[in-house]
Order: sequence, then C-alpha cells, then structure tokens
Amino acid sequence: MERLTATLQSGATSLTAYLAAHVLLCLIPAFFIAGALSTLVPREGITRWLGAGAPRWIAYPVAALGGSLIAVCSCTVLPLFASIQKKGAGLGPAITFLFFAPAGNILALSYTGAALGGDFALARVALSIVFGVGIGLAMASLFPDGHGGASAAMPVAPSPVRPAAAALLVSLVGVLLAGTLKLAVLDVPVLSAAAAAPALATLTDLLRSLFPFDASRGEEGLTVHGLVLVLLLGVWSVVAWRGLTHVDDSLTRWSVAALGLTGLMLLVAATKVRVEGASLEVSLTVRTLVIAALLGVVTGVGRRLDPFDARQWLWETWRFVRQIMPLLLIGVFVVGLVRVWIRPEWVKAIAGQNTVLANLAGVSFGIVMYFPTLVEVPVAKMFLGLGMHPGPLLAYLMADPELSLQSVLVISKLLGARRTAGWIALVAVFSLGAGLLWGLGPTGSRPGGWWAVRSAGWRPPSGA
Repeated sequence: MERLTATLQSGATSLTAYLAAHVLLCLIPAFFIAGALSTLVPREGITRWLGAGAPRWIAYPVAALGGSLIAVCSCTVLPLFASIQKKGAGLGPAITFLFFAPAGNILALSYTGAALGGDFALARVALSIVFGVGIGLAMASLFPDGHGGASAAMPVAPSPVRPAAAALLVSLVGVLLAGTLKLAVLDVPVLSAAAAAPALATLTDLLRSLFPFDASRGEEGLTVHGLVLVLLLGVWSVVAWRGLTHVDDSLTRWSVAALGLTGLMLLVAATKVRVEGASLEVSLTVRTLVIAALLGVVTGVGRRLDPFDARQWLWETWRFVRQIMPLLLIGVFVVGLVRVWIRPEWVKAIAGQNTVLANLAGVSFGIVMYFPTLVEVPVAKMFLGLGMHPGPLLAYLMADPELSLQSVLVISKLLGARRTAGWIALVAVFSLGAGLLWGLGPTGSRPGGWWAVRSAGWRPPSGA
C-alpha cells in the first residue's frame, strides 16, 4: 500500500510540477504561435521553403536553422510541428524541425558544453545535424505519401505575410523566448516587496508531504507559487473552454476574459516568488517587465488584425490546445508513475559499460525519465556520477529530447501509428549507434573516459 501511495504521489508531483513550471511560459505561447502559423501565414510561405516540392538542399537546412533558433523542449515543439505540417511542410523537413528544435537549439548546446564539456557539446551539435537531416530524409523515403497534405505540384510562388501577422508572430516568439531563456539578467529583481506570512510555512510543508520529490534526481516539486499557477490554469481552462470553443463564430466576453487571463498567468509565472520560513518575498524581474511589454505589443497588433483572421487564429490555437494538451498531461503523469520504480543504482549496473544493451538502456531512460528542456543536462551529470558510461550517456542525451512518452503519444495522433513507429525506431537506432561509436572514442576509453566528468568538476566513483 505504501508503494502504491508513493507511485501515485510521484505521478501527481510530476503532473503538478509540469503544469506549474513549464506549461505557462513554454507551451501557452507555443500554442498561440502555432495557431498564428496555421491561420495567418499563407500556405505558399511554408511550401516554398519546407514543402515536398522544395529542393532538399533548401528545405532541410531551413528546417534545421529554424529549430536551432527556438529553445523549446520535446513538448513545446509539438504544436509548432503540427502547424507547419498542416500548412504544407513536407514530412521530411517537418521531422528535421521536430528533431532539431529540442536537441540542437543554441541554448541546449551551450548548456551542454558548460556542464559536460566541449566534447559532448560538439558531438551533440554534429549529431543533431546528421540525425535531424538523416531521419527526415529516411522518413520522407519510407513514407512518400506523408507530406502533411503538401503536393510536389503545389505552386510555391511567394505570398507575403501581412505586416500585422508578421508583427504578431515576432512578438509571440519574443514572449516564448523571454519566458524560457535561462539568462541571469532576466531574473534580476526590479521591484520587490516582502511580508510576514506564517501560514505559508505550513502550506509549504503540506505541499512537500503531498507532492514529494528528489531534487538530486532532477525532479521538481510543487511550490506555493506553483500552486497559484496551477489554480490559475484550472480557472483558465474553464474560461477558455467557454470563450474559445466557438470563437470562430463570434468574439464574446468569455473570449476576452480568456485572453486577459492568459496574459495574467504569464505575468504571474514570470514573477519571482520566494517563500522562506514564515516570510514571503515577491519580485518583479526584468523577465516580468519584458513579457509585459511584449504582451502589450501582442494586444496592440492583435487589434489590427482583420476580425475574421483574429477569430480564426484564436480558434486554431484552442484546437491545438484540445488536441495536444490532454495527451501531454497523461504522458507526464504516467512518466511520474514509472520513474519512482527506477533506482539510481540500476544506472551503473545496466549502463556502466559501452554495450548494445547499455546504450539501449540510455535510449530507454530518455523515454521513461522525461525532463523538461535543459534539465536533461544536469541529469546527465548525475548519471555520470552514478557510473553511466559516456557512450550510453550520449545515447540518452540524443534520445531524451525526442522520445518522451507524452511526445510519442501526441506524434502518434499527428502522424499515425506506422509513421510514429518509424520515427521511434529511427531515433532509437541513430542514438544507439552514436552512443556505441562515442563510447569507443577517447572520451569513452578508460581511464580517459572520465575526462568530461573531471572537466565539469566531478570525480569518478570508486573503482572507475
């Protein structure tokens, strides 16, 4: 009974922490961007660069470049992937974007180099390019009829994006980047207020008992700030359901309330809240002010849109939310259930050597031990400290941003079972092969195999 309770608590902790920490500043802006891409960008604008009829030497580099500039995780990229595929992107370039955005974006690569060493960063960027393009080409070859509705004969004459639509997209991308970039300058407090709040100490203890977590394993818990965000998200879900389900017919007060609540949630999520003992400190940071300014731009530009286009954008955004969010939440909860059964000592026992089984275990860890964007890097450091061989570690780093359980559930709905199975198999095989080859090189050899760990300030476990 205790084990069952711990398992359910782990699932609940995984779900609530995900809702509080990653849905608002990551997924919500991504959904609005996806809706704008789907409705406000002319179809020819996508098919010209990413369509099935576009030259490969243009389509695949453009897809990889687009992915490299957006710091998103395997969940946040899904609505963007769905939108460009719906607008006519070929299956191959769309898959390249799907792979490259979470694995090869600039932020993930720089963080990998700082935490694990330059060799891992170089390997990750090189393999992200090879894997992204290679898997995209393979998927387009294996499933030649799957081009997201595009046709090679489709005209790709340039069709300009309207200025208001372009400004809206740029400002929405700015909101996404401002909310997700891990830059110290964005977290600098601008205005702070503190107050005594003895009840919050009791609430914090209650949350930790109800939603336990182990920070050393890269897990996140539910804080008082997170609880407020989860409650706001719950209210927003009800209001958005009333206001956006039929927004394509008319813009109602519920619609306006849903949009206003969206902005409020983003601002609250960007505000720094610290509860320490019986004291509460709330700080408006540079991130808060930047997001507030960008939301002002979004509001002003949105009012300049044609009313029909604006309603279609909001409706399409809500359609993506309804299509993708339930599967993501189910996946996050199931991952939390599974993760409690995986013990750290198994890592060294299973993945302590550079074997096919060990690299397959590294790929499997990427599926069942989902972590949000960039968190896979400190978790990789933890795995190294527990004795994981550098080969399986690289296999994990390549698979984790791509094959999380919740992303697989969503992709299966977008692509169908056969194409999803092909995607999983290709990512697994490519990652496994990369891990095996990497483990045979200087970084994986003994005793130099622990160079990356030592360079990052770690010491090898005894006997290594």
